[in-house]
Amino acid sequence: MASIKLTINGKSIETHSGQTVLEVAQTAGIYIPTLCYHHALPPEGACRMCLVEIERQRSLQPACTFPATDGLVIHTHSPEVEATRKFILEMLISDHPLDCMTCDAAGDCRLQDLAYEYGVKGGRYQDGFKHSYEVNDPNPFIQVDRNKCILCHLCVRACDHVNGVEAISVFYRGFNAHIGFGADGSLQDSPCEFCGSCVAVCPTAALSPKLASGKGRSWQVEKVDTVCSYCGVGCKLTLNVRDDHIIKVESTWDGPANHGWTCVKGRFGFDYVHHPDRLKKPQVRKYLLDGKKKPKSRNGKLWQWVETDWETAINITAEKLRTTRDKFGPDSIGVLTSAKCTNEENYLMNKLARQALGTNNIDHCARL
Repeated sequence: MASIKLTINGKSIETHSGQTVLEVAQTAGIYIPTLCYHHALPPEGACRMCLVEIERQRSLQPACTFPATDGLVIHTHSPEVEATRKFILEMLISDHPLDCMTCDAAGDCRLQDLAYEYGVKGGRYQDGFKHSYEVNDPNPFIQVDRNKCILCHLCVRACDHVNGVEAISVFYRGFNAHIGFGADGSLQDSPCEFCGSCVAVCPTAALSPKLASGKGRSWQVEKVDTVCSYCGVGCKLTLNVRDDHIIKVESTWDGPANHGWTCVKGRFGFDYVHHPDRLKKPQVRKYLLDGKKKPKSRNGKLWQWVETDWETAINITAEKLRTTRDKFGPDSIGVLTSAKCTNEENYLMNKLARQALGTNNIDHCARL
């Protein structure tokens, strides 16, 4: 790409073509506020918070969509720029619930941060109409509060460009414009797959996880990086932990396998961790632990499951496999592997079947 030179706030910057003004500024460590921008999604210029003054341009330009070209002279915090950004925030907050004290997104809300930065309290335009949408979407995973939506279109772009489902759209225009799902119905009745990508990019609490509602805010939780346990893809996740309990799961943008995205299980299927029915130790039939023969009736105490340690459970399993092979031959045993395992785990199962047990009766659930 061709090399270009431009000036931002009096600082000469040399970079390459093909970037936007915002990208160049971020690379150079120059702060430009945004609401509708996300590095993993195509820019749209919906919020206008990133407006900058570019010499020889008749009006302020959105930095997230304006291409960086050679010779540009840009001012990111001129008096006109700052006044315009404050006006935009005042208009947004004039139709936004001022319930930050009880909002789950407090401390992790870009709109709140920018209102604090620009000293906007929400009292300037109180006489106009305000939206009053019902908060009653019946789906089990995502809380939908259109009253807190700022129409940044991030959820629409995430659903379209990342997941490819196109379950979210903006309906109507002007004051009546609002996000909707499917044919402007509920999330549950739309093509939504509940991957949670929309939740991950929402800058307010318009879309938030229901399972985390009221359980803790950003400064009350400990962030713990981990790998999703559901399959072998290896998606990197960040757990929000409070009082030794997982209250929310976030996707991690530097994850090498998922690059910030995840499926419905990875983001919302964590309640099994604290479920009272979860098995925490291996279990075997009592008669196996006592070294007795298999009872004829399944109703007796010898047939019950009892907890034991891993070494004992593995030794019993190995002995039963060995006895069956020696008595009936290796082809009496079949091994079924899983698509939920890693390639390495499936390879080890292949070695166990062919080399340890001596059978070629091994298959994969993806063929069934």
